[in-house]
Amino acid sequence: MRAVIYARYSSDLQSAASIEDQIEVCRRYARAQNWDVVDIYVDRAQSGGSAFRPAFQKLIADLVPGIRAE
Repeated sequence: MRAVIYARYSSDLQSAASIEDQIEVCRRYARAQNWDVVDIYVDRAQSGGSAFRPAFQKLIADLVPGIRAE
């Protein structure tokens, strides 16, 4: 099975290291499930209140060409 990782933190007040921590936790989980991580998407200092985050939009576009998350 193939999988992607999406990591985000919401403000400049949070540590950028949280992205790396999130990715590592996801990688471990994927390994335990025998999933192949094929891509990683990251939005830094982006609010979760909107779907208009660059990496999130790219993830959606990569999964379903022609679709835009709203």
